[in-house]
Amino acid sequence: MVDRPTLELSSFVLDAPSAQDLAAFYERLLGWSRREDEPDWVVLAPPDGGTWLAFQDEPAYVRPVWPAGPGDPPMMTHLDIKVDDLEAASAYAVSVGATVADFQPQDDVRVHLDPAGHPFCLYLSTGDRLPPSVS
Repeated sequence: MVDRPTLELSSFVLDAPSAQDLAAFYERLLGWSRREDEPDWVVLAPPDGGTWLAFQDEPAYVRPVWPAGPGDPPMMTHLDIKVDDLEAASAYAVSVGATVADFQPQDDVRVHLDPAGHPFCLYLSTGDRLPPSVS
Protein backbone atom coordinates (compact mmCIF):
# COMPACT_ATOMS: atom_id res chain seq x y z
CA MET A 1 0.00 0.00 0.00
CA VAL A 2 1.18 3.55 -0.75
CA ASP A 3 1.48 5.99 2.16
CA ARG A 4 -1.46 8.35 2.38
CA PRO A 5 -0.52 11.96 1.58
CA THR A 6 -2.09 14.86 3.44
CA LEU A 7 -5.70 15.23 2.28
CA GLU A 8 -8.12 17.86 3.56
CA LEU A 9 -11.71 18.44 2.48
CA SER A 10 -11.74 22.12 1.57
CA SER A 11 -15.16 22.62 0.01
CA PHE A 12 -18.46 20.99 -0.79
CA VAL A 13 -19.94 21.95 -4.17
CA LEU A 14 -23.63 22.07 -5.11
CA ASP A 15 -24.72 22.25 -8.74
CA ALA A 16 -27.57 24.61 -9.51
CA PRO A 17 -29.36 26.24 -12.41
CA SER A 18 -27.93 29.51 -11.02
CA ALA A 19 -24.91 29.48 -8.71
CA GLN A 20 -25.58 33.12 -7.85
CA ASP A 21 -29.18 32.49 -6.76
CA LEU A 22 -28.43 29.40 -4.70
CA ALA A 23 -25.40 31.02 -3.06
CA ALA A 24 -27.55 34.01 -2.11
CA PHE A 25 -29.99 31.66 -0.36
CA TYR A 26 -27.27 29.93 1.67
CA GLU A 27 -25.61 33.29 2.36
CA ARG A 28 -28.87 34.44 4.00
CA LEU A 29 -29.48 31.10 5.73
CA LEU A 30 -26.00 30.58 7.20
CA GLY A 31 -24.75 34.16 7.42
CA TRP A 32 -21.52 33.19 5.67
CA SER A 33 -19.60 35.57 3.42
CA ARG A 34 -18.49 35.20 -0.18
CA ARG A 35 -14.88 34.19 -0.65
CA GLU A 36 -15.14 33.88 -4.44
CA ASP A 37 -17.82 35.45 -6.62
CA GLU A 38 -17.95 34.75 -10.35
CA PRO A 39 -21.07 34.70 -12.55
CA ASP A 40 -21.19 30.88 -12.60
CA TRP A 41 -19.16 30.03 -9.44
CA VAL A 42 -19.57 31.24 -5.85
CA VAL A 43 -17.80 30.11 -2.69
CA LEU A 44 -19.12 30.84 0.81
CA ALA A 45 -16.81 30.63 3.82
CA PRO A 46 -17.81 30.18 7.46
CA PRO A 47 -16.66 33.03 9.72
CA ASP A 48 -14.52 30.80 11.95
CA GLY A 49 -12.87 28.81 9.17
CA GLY A 50 -13.64 25.27 8.13
CA THR A 51 -15.02 23.68 5.01
CA TRP A 52 -16.40 26.05 2.38
CA LEU A 53 -19.70 25.67 0.55
CA ALA A 54 -19.44 26.31 -3.18
CA PHE A 55 -22.00 26.60 -5.99
CA GLN A 56 -21.59 26.15 -9.72
CA ASP A 57 -23.91 26.68 -12.65
CA GLU A 58 -25.04 23.43 -14.25
CA PRO A 59 -26.95 24.07 -17.50
CA ALA A 60 -28.33 20.50 -17.49
CA TYR A 61 -29.37 20.64 -13.82
CA VAL A 62 -32.30 18.39 -12.91
CA ARG A 63 -34.09 19.15 -9.66
CA PRO A 64 -33.98 16.13 -7.32
CA VAL A 65 -37.11 14.64 -5.78
CA TRP A 66 -37.12 13.76 -2.09
CA PRO A 67 -38.02 11.20 -1.19
CA ALA A 68 -37.56 9.85 -4.71
CA GLY A 69 -39.98 7.37 -6.16
CA PRO A 70 -39.43 5.03 -9.11
CA GLY A 71 -38.05 7.00 -12.05
CA ASP A 72 -37.58 10.24 -10.05
CA PRO A 73 -34.20 11.99 -10.02
CA PRO A 74 -32.88 11.14 -6.53
CA MET A 75 -31.00 13.41 -4.18
CA MET A 76 -27.30 12.76 -4.48
CA THR A 77 -26.41 14.37 -1.17
CA HIS A 78 -27.86 16.54 1.57
CA LEU A 79 -26.54 19.00 4.14
CA ASP A 80 -26.98 18.55 7.90
CA ILE A 81 -27.22 21.81 9.84
CA LYS A 82 -27.12 21.70 13.64
CA VAL A 83 -29.50 24.13 15.41
CA ASP A 84 -30.41 24.89 19.01
CA ASP A 85 -34.11 25.63 18.36
CA LEU A 86 -35.70 23.47 15.68
CA GLU A 87 -38.95 25.41 15.26
CA ALA A 88 -37.23 28.81 15.15
CA ALA A 89 -34.59 27.57 12.71
CA SER A 90 -37.24 26.01 10.48
CA ALA A 91 -39.28 29.23 10.44
CA TYR A 92 -36.15 31.23 9.62
CA ALA A 93 -35.18 28.85 6.80
CA VAL A 94 -38.63 29.25 5.27
CA SER A 95 -38.43 33.04 5.64
CA VAL A 96 -35.24 33.15 3.54
CA GLY A 97 -36.56 30.88 0.77
CA ALA A 98 -36.58 27.23 1.86
CA THR A 99 -39.61 24.98 1.77
CA VAL A 100 -40.42 22.33 4.34
CA ALA A 101 -40.43 18.87 2.76
CA ASP A 102 -43.77 17.06 2.89
CA PHE A 103 -42.18 13.91 4.31
CA GLN A 104 -40.55 14.25 7.76
CA PRO A 105 -38.97 10.98 8.92
CA GLN A 106 -37.94 12.04 12.46
CA ASP A 107 -39.26 14.24 15.26
CA ASP A 108 -35.92 15.92 16.02
CA VAL A 109 -35.05 16.70 12.37
CA ARG A 110 -36.76 19.01 9.86
CA VAL A 111 -36.06 18.28 6.21
CA HIS A 112 -36.20 21.35 3.98
CA LEU A 113 -35.57 21.95 0.30
CA ASP A 114 -33.44 24.83 -0.90
CA PRO A 115 -34.59 26.86 -3.93
CA ALA A 116 -32.86 24.41 -6.32
CA GLY A 117 -34.47 21.41 -4.63
CA HIS A 118 -31.48 20.09 -2.67
CA PRO A 119 -32.66 18.62 0.64
CA PHE A 120 -31.05 19.86 3.83
CA CYS A 121 -31.73 18.82 7.40
CA LEU A 122 -32.00 21.03 10.44
CA TYR A 123 -31.44 18.96 13.57
CA LEU A 124 -31.34 19.64 17.28
CA SER A 125 -27.90 20.15 18.71
CA THR A 126 -27.00 17.40 21.13
CA GLY A 127 -23.22 17.50 21.37
CA ASP A 128 -21.40 16.39 18.24
CA ARG A 129 -24.06 13.86 17.23
CA LEU A 130 -25.14 13.84 13.61
CA PRO A 131 -28.79 13.14 12.90
CA PRO A 132 -29.82 9.67 11.79
CA SER A 133 -29.84 9.18 8.03
CA VAL A 134 -32.86 10.56 6.20
CA SER A 135 -32.29 8.73 2.95
